[in-house]
Amino acid sequence: MFDFAVFGSLFLTLFVIMDPPGVTPIFLALTSGRPAKVQRAMAWQATAVAFGVITVFGILGQQILDYLHVSIPALMIAGGLLLLLIALDLLTGKTDEPKQTKDVNVALVPLGMPLLAGPGAIVSVILAVQNADGATAQISVWGAIVAMHLVLWITMRYSLVIIRLIKDGGVVLVTRLAGMMLSAIAVQQIINGVIQVIQGA
Repeated sequence: MFDFAVFGSLFLTLFVIMDPPGVTPIFLALTSGRPAKVQRAMAWQATAVAFGVITVFGILGQQILDYLHVSIPALMIAGGLLLLLIALDLLTGKTDEPKQTKDVNVALVPLGMPLLAGPGAIVSVILAVQNADGATAQISVWGAIVAMHLVLWITMRYSLVIIRLIKDGGVVLVTRLAGMMLSAIAVQQIINGVIQVIQGA
């Protein structure tokens, strides 16, 4: 038994939030200069980290937030601030310096979290799991989560072909573009969190 309505609803929601096409230039910018084998490994690691975080919050999300006394808006604002710091590094070119990037596994932060497994995706999964009544709905919800992460992995894995085409100059351009996109995502996330704080006051 499988509920395609539940599957499709959550899959589309996560696709819009996680935005595989939009993640591509950010992934290219953060992994440029590394060997192809390392980049492929980072694509897998980022996907695995995101899936792990989403799974934990899908199962224990509300309990974790309640235990830590952390609200959803606070999670959104914190994630937005972290993304903004990364975006500023991309825009200013600091990530071009080997000492700052070569020894840092960007597959964990910021790719895996909070870019992929960000507050928006976490909240969507928590609500979807809570609203899924019965085994059929639960299977559909987790099916959508798995399918979304497969799409993310495929997108990042094969985006490496782009690096070979655009060369070093193109990578610099993509890095700046990624910084602009990421800063906009970060600011919007902070705004959404602040709006929720005001509405809840």
